[in-house]
Parts: sequence; C-alpha cells; structure tokens
Amino acid sequence: MAGLVNFMNSVVGRILRVVLGLVLIWLGFMGPGAGQTWGTVVGVLGFLPVILGLWGRCLLQFLPGVKTS
Repeated sequence: MAGLVNFMNSVVGRILRVVLGLVLIWLGFMGPGAGQTWGTVVGVLGFLPVILGLWGRCLLQFLPGVKTS
C-alpha cells in the first residue's frame, strides 16, 4: 500500500489524479450525465481528485497503518 501512496504523491500520480478528476467533472456536467442526479454527483465528486492532486496528498495515506517514506 505504501508503494501506491508514494506513486500517487509523485508528479505523475498527481497529474493522473487531476486528469481523472477533470474527466469526471466533464462526464457529470457536460457529458451523458448532464442534468441528471447521478451526473451531478459524479461531477461534484470529480472535484475531490483535482483538489487532492493539486494539494499533493493522497487520501489513502490517511488510512490507519499506511506508512509513507
């Protein structure tokens, strides 16, 4: 688990999370889910990986027992 967290906190992992978040935002607000409840939920949840990618932290590192180097 520590390897995954270290990768997600790397530059490549952060870029990957921002891109994934932008895709979720697009799918929710402008894609096939636009105007539907599930689309709004997906769009709003897309902001989480964008914010965390810009912040530089992975949510998995806050789980108990996960150590990062």
